[in-house]
Amino acid sequence: MPLFGSTFSPKKTPPRKCASLSNLHLLDRSIREIELGLEYGTPTMNLTGQSLKFEKGQWVAESGSFTGDRREMQRLRKRNQQLEEENNLLRLKVDILLDMLTETTAESHLIEKELEELKNHTRRRK
Repeated sequence: MPLFGSTFSPKKTPPRKCASLSNLHLLDRSIREIELGLEYGTPTMNLTGQSLKFEKGQWVAESGSFTGDRREMQRLRKRNQQLEEENNLLRLKVDILLDMLTETTAESHLIEKELEELKNHTRRRK
């Protein structure tokens, strides 16, 4: 016997009407693209007066729209290359320093071990 009256019994939902009254699904693909605007083209954007378009996974400057100085771009490329070379040199130096530290640490452990053995050996003689 329910505590607050009868048990829950939801009303039955009415049957649904036709899913789509549009006849666009009956049209040809090309007509649907025209009607629904599915032809997007390549994405484009404008940054600081330079128009770029997205082609084959990269942003490319559209022809004739580049207003920047070619010498500036060459200077930036050269600077970028210099920084990459400097970065590689610094990484090499860090690797060499780590190797030297490892070698020095291993030598100090060996010396400490030999010293400990000598101390034990002299204690046994006494």
